[in-house]
Amino acid sequence: MNKKWFQLWNIGRLRSKLLDVLSLGRTMLLLAGGSLVFFMLLGAGGLAGQKLNSSPIPSMKGLAASLSSGFFMELLGMEVPHLPKSDEPSAFSGPNVTSFVFRMLTSVDPGDPKSLLSREVPGLAADDPFLLRLGSGGAKDAPADYHPGTDELAGGNPEANVTGDGTGGESGTSGTEPAHGDGVDEPGGGENEMQPEPTAAPDAAGSNGSSTPGSSREDSVKRILIYHSHPREAYNPLLGVESDNPSSAVPSKNVMLVGSYIAKRLEQRGIGTVHAQQDYATTVPDYNWNFSYKYSRMTVKAAMSANQEMTEMIDIHRDSQRHGKTTAVINGKSYAQVYFILGHANKNWKKNEAFANKIHQLLEKSYPGVSRGIWGKSSGNGNNGEYNQTLSPNSVLIEVGGIDNSEDELKRTADILADAIADVYWNSHDAEKAAAPDSGVDTVKQSN
Repeated sequence: MNKKWFQLWNIGRLRSKLLDVLSLGRTMLLLAGGSLVFFMLLGAGGLAGQKLNSSPIPSMKGLAASLSSGFFMELLGMEVPHLPKSDEPSAFSGPNVTSFVFRMLTSVDPGDPKSLLSREVPGLAADDPFLLRLGSGGAKDAPADYHPGTDELAGGNPEANVTGDGTGGESGTSGTEPAHGDGVDEPGGGENEMQPEPTAAPDAAGSNGSSTPGSSREDSVKRILIYHSHPREAYNPLLGVESDNPSSAVPSKNVMLVGSYIAKRLEQRGIGTVHAQQDYATTVPDYNWNFSYKYSRMTVKAAMSANQEMTEMIDIHRDSQRHGKTTAVINGKSYAQVYFILGHANKNWKKNEAFANKIHQLLEKSYPGVSRGIWGKSSGNGNNGEYNQTLSPNSVLIEVGGIDNSEDELKRTADILADAIADVYWNSHDAEKAAAPDSGVDTVKQSN
């Protein structure tokens, strides 16, 4: 009797345990299934978001801007004990981790109180630049916009010399006014608005770069356009003044000088280059600075029309910050730092970002500290939100130096920037690269 009771008791206990296990298994199965469905929906939502929203803000602003290459190197270092240690501060420090987590969860940057106010005040951060790719050139300071002086707003200096580049090269000229209807909203596009006066289209004679003596390459085929939407952005050391907003119509005193250096270097690398040097404040009737990118858009379209094989367009600008925030010292030499700018309104911005990133990465590899990263900007005063980048996937706006950078600093940066652009170009044109002669300036590492 006792034996039978003992056997019944054991069977009952085993049955109870079995039911518990089955119940737990069913719960785990439900949790696993629910998690699978959740992540599938999350992934589908992310894919749908990328298709429906072409803006770089939601997809790249937070995480990609906060993580550097050093972060991943430190992750690898946790598993690879003998991996070389970087001299830079640890990305896993308490302040960095806390700031990153706080920013990721709240979209508020602890180092920028304005980011908190922008959540409560509509439109406060609408035109703020946002970081897409971090550069090694110092802190995450956003580029500072240029604002014209009174003379530029009024139509410029009629006595300005806009036919030379200050270095002996010939000036590029703009083409006839292109037809409208390219699908991009342009400010002030009414029928009665005054347009730039038509002039000859840029061609081989419009290039500012000089060919290497004895070269047999086809300089008549122009591949790259260097132009300036804000041509009067000037530099204090070139003007011999101390100003918070230097402006000049003289090409040897403003960003046209940087463009001339870049164009000449590109020609030395065997790439036909047009350097457009329109001073719109002088040549455009009823000039309005707020339409700057509309005027330069006509220049770009005219250059593309005159040069069917032109594939790359570089809009050279100057940042408005002081010397301490726009200069890097590398191997004992000072360089003007650069910002890469992408337009928020360009639906195909990813292609332009890929092009800019190739140049950025070459500078990061050979001259760490020169690049301040790749930034996105939306529409604001003086721009149309896409910076003419819808015209070509190989188009980017680059700010070179700030208001206090010297000519030597600008020349050094112009040379290495041109070398990086040339390397990107030749890497995408292997067949032409094999046929190109050796100009004596082969890589981005060979510069002053």
